[in-house]
Amino acid sequence: MKKLIFTLYVAVFAFGFQANDASAQMKKDKMSGDKMSSGKMSGNPMVGGAAMYKNKDIIDNAVNSKDHTTLVAAVKAAGLVDTLKGKGPFTVFAPTNSAFDALPAGTVDTLLKPENKSMLTKILTYHVVAGNMDSKAIMKAIKKGKGKATFKTVSGGTLTASMSGNNLVLTDEKGGMSRVTIADVRQSNGVIHVVDTILMPN
Repeated sequence: MKKLIFTLYVAVFAFGFQANDASAQMKKDKMSGDKMSSGKMSGNPMVGGAAMYKNKDIIDNAVNSKDHTTLVAAVKAAGLVDTLKGKGPFTVFAPTNSAFDALPAGTVDTLLKPENKSMLTKILTYHVVAGNMDSKAIMKAIKKGKGKATFKTVSGGTLTASMSGNNLVLTDEKGGMSRVTIADVRQSNGVIHVVDTILMPN
């Protein structure tokens, strides 16, 4: 009888150990799964309260940012969705809603009208540089240029990058300045840098 009780005790103990081990493994697997599911956005900052995924393109990520609804509407109005969903790579300096709001009253509504599509396209493509220029590459170019680096935009214009303290700053052709507020948001077809002011070409 004692032998039977001892055997049952050992069996229960072993079962409990295995159950705990299985539970620990399940927890470990879940954590691993969580890491895998967020792995593709690992190191990517959130933008507009939304996660930005490295395996998604510029448009698919931008539509989830609550801070870029005006930009997305403008991109759609300009017919640039397919372009920015293309292979690229593209470096996009993405103005926030507040950057658009800072424009003179009625400017955005005017730009979104069909008859002003070419002007809107020029402004938007002025915020795009061909290639995959992360902040490290931009700062390297600034250092090489002894404080300034000039980049040709997709619109054909130029942007000048420089540092103001710890801030990466862009100067447009009209002398306007825009600060990069969130850098290195990596996409499947390039990189986004969030900026706080609309950049204007000549």
